[in-house]
Formats: sequence, C-alpha cells, structure tokens
Amino acid sequence: MTVEADSVARLAGLLADRTRMTLLLAMLDGRAWTMGELARHAGVGASTASEALSRLVTGGLLIEDRQGRHRYLRLANRQVARMIEDLSEHATPDPTAAAPRGLRAVKVSAALAQGRTCYDHLAGRLGVAITDALTERGLIEQTDGVRLTSAGATWLSELAVDVDQLRAARRPLIRTCLDWTERRPHLAGGVGAAIRESFLTHSWVEPGRTPRVMIVTDLGRRELPGLLGLDSAELTGLADLAPA
Repeated sequence: MTVEADSVARLAGLLADRTRMTLLLAMLDGRAWTMGELARHAGVGASTASEALSRLVTGGLLIEDRQGRHRYLRLANRQVARMIEDLSEHATPDPTAAAPRGLRAVKVSAALAQGRTCYDHLAGRLGVAITDALTERGLIEQTDGVRLTSAGATWLSELAVDVDQLRAARRPLIRTCLDWTERRPHLAGGVGAAIRESFLTHSWVEPGRTPRVMIVTDLGRRELPGLLGLDSAELTGLADLAPA
C-alpha cells in the first residue's frame, strides 16, 4: 500500500463513525462550538464527545481554541467544509433507515430541508430557490458549469459586495453544490458566501433556533420578491419550524 493510500485510508476511517460525522455536520454552520454544546447536539456523553473531537483535531479536520475553562472547536478550513459537503452530495438515503421519530426530530429535519447554512453559504430549499432566481434573471449562467455574468457582478455591487476582491481571492469565485436534500444545485464559492453575508447584513435571513437552520425574516419576505423575483408564498413557508 502506498503512502497516499495509507493517508486516504486513515482519513476515511476517521470519517467512518456516526458520532464524529454528526459533530462535523453540525459545524458546517461555520461557527465555533463548545464541547458541551456538541455533546448535547450529538446526544452523547462528555467523554465520548471529547474522544471524538480529540481524534478530529489530531486528524487536522478541526481547530481547537481554549479560552479559560472553555474549549471551542470549529472546522479547520473551507476545504474541510467542502469535503463534508461533497460527501453529503454523494450519500444516498438509506431506504431501510427509520424516519425521524418524535415531533422535535421531524421539525428539525423539516427546518434543515427548508433553509440552512452550509459552512458559509445558503442551502436547502432557500439556497436552491436563490440559485434558480439568479439563473432566471441572467445574473449567473449554468449552461456549461456556472459563471457570474456582468449583470450579476453589477447586482452584487449594488448589494455592497466587492466583486474585484472576490475575484482576487484564492477560493473559486463561484461554484455549485448538489444540495443533499433538494438534489438540485445551490450556490457556493465566493459569490455564495457573499450572498449569505449580504442577506444576513440586510436582515433578510437570520439563524433559526436550531444549529445550521436559516430562516427568511419578515423583512426578507417583503423585500426578496422584488430583489430576485422569489415567490412570496414560498418565502412564507420558510419559517423556523424547529423547537428551541
């Protein structure tokens, strides 16, 4: 076995654990979590969470910051986030898996499907609807891959996004992800991240009460139909279903 094969096998083994993958998926919201928050989210004890997180830190997938008694953990970089996204894209639903049980589990699942953050961009039905609207208005093109049009660059500039800065960055300017719940593309890359940040700044979207969930605000439901031609009825459905 080659050194490269050894490295890939170690990485695959690190990811091939339900608890560790649950923790990584939670951190796709892009923020730093405490160990206690992650343990509660994964439904495991503190010692189990601590062992899983230590392995992920050692494996280079997480970064740990200590502030006093608190231990904060977050994804190491965008490359790790993209890898987790790509794995989610390729994962197919298990037909033998039980559906979410209990009202809370059902609501959390529905809320994540409606709108969520995928590290630094919007996903779920919200992310797909925005991508569709940008395409229909000629702000992006998806005929051969995906590209930002000149009209799209102007539109972003009107939202106070520095397009030249996005172009100069090392990350891809624009790309799409196959949304794992919608099975259709949502926007990622520098443009996807800039749209999420702009929508948050304008208070058109906001974090829900459940990790990763993003909801459209009352202001967003009033302004996004004019901004992008999004269907107001569809936006009204993107409410925070998940319990506190």
